[in-house]
Amino acid sequence: MSKRAKAAAVLLAAAAVTGGIVAWHCAAPRQKEPEFVFSYAENQTEDYPTTLGAQKFAELVEERTDGRIRILVQAEGVMGTEHDVIEQMQYGGIDFARVSLSQLAEYIPELNVLQMPYLYTDSAHMWRVLDGGIGDMFLEKVSGNELVGLSWYDAGARNFYNSRQPISCLEDIEGMKIRVQESEMMADMVEALGATAVPTGYADVYSSIERGIVDGAENNWPSYEAMSHYEVAQYYTVDEHTRVPEMQICSEHTWEKLSEEDRQIIRECAWESALYERKLWTEREAESRRIATEHGTQVVELSPEEKKRFQNAVMGVYEKYCGDQMDVIERIIDEGGAAEENGQQEVFTEEGTE
Repeated sequence: MSKRAKAAAVLLAAAAVTGGIVAWHCAAPRQKEPEFVFSYAENQTEDYPTTLGAQKFAELVEERTDGRIRILVQAEGVMGTEHDVIEQMQYGGIDFARVSLSQLAEYIPELNVLQMPYLYTDSAHMWRVLDGGIGDMFLEKVSGNELVGLSWYDAGARNFYNSRQPISCLEDIEGMKIRVQESEMMADMVEALGATAVPTGYADVYSSIERGIVDGAENNWPSYEAMSHYEVAQYYTVDEHTRVPEMQICSEHTWEKLSEEDRQIIRECAWESALYERKLWTEREAESRRIATEHGTQVVELSPEEKKRFQNAVMGVYEKYCGDQMDVIERIIDEGGAAEENGQQEVFTEEGTE
């Protein structure tokens, strides 16, 4: 073959290879760019039930919108305290979040009804209320405050724990300095029981107990265990003074960007993620109690008679915060009484309570 012919053959081969690469590149599927990328604020750790619920929510939304909507969950409080997050959402700075009802009630006082001390007989009673008409009514109340209520998450029952002594009667808690959230109602409840309420950030509870700034705090089993509070406060009293549900919320500024179809998808995914989170919560609560007791936590169960004394002590809190909503309180209490009269036993499943 002549040199001219060899050169032509090389050029043809190169052209064929180049053409194949171009053709392959053009045929290769491109990853769809999302139409929206939203933020989600969560103040708990990556493995906490509410964080896992948020991640499930994000996964469901991305899947059902074919990648058009992507939600990035930022855990461990990197986007600020719940108080800060709520304020930023009202201005459109954060798109989604999971927040405690106690924090939200600072902006929407009507929500205090759902977290009154010793209101629910048990977990099943609370879910009958929140998954029914009363719960829907309060999700709607969030609207009008530049927020949109989506679904209810579990946060278990809050109990007292301290470093001084077991609390087995009302006199035992008198004079103690108890850490509370930045919530006026929670502070009033603690004061009504004879203790001193000390508002403190969640991240500072461990050091505050360790340094004697406070004698103890009140929270659920997973929070107590996740932050290793059992190391500095070994006395844990199960009084279940409040069951403060959590709420998934969306900024109204974000909501207005979405079509009606996308809004429906968001609501459905929020509900499904809530059922998922509740299941995880039940499992985590049992595991956290086991871990804490293995590390030396002394558990005290209040007797029915003593719990009644605690309930009577906080009646003034009802009058202050719910004096004009006692009809709603009665409806909530009736939900518990009706189940007891009918002998109903509710069991949680992945589909919900039944």
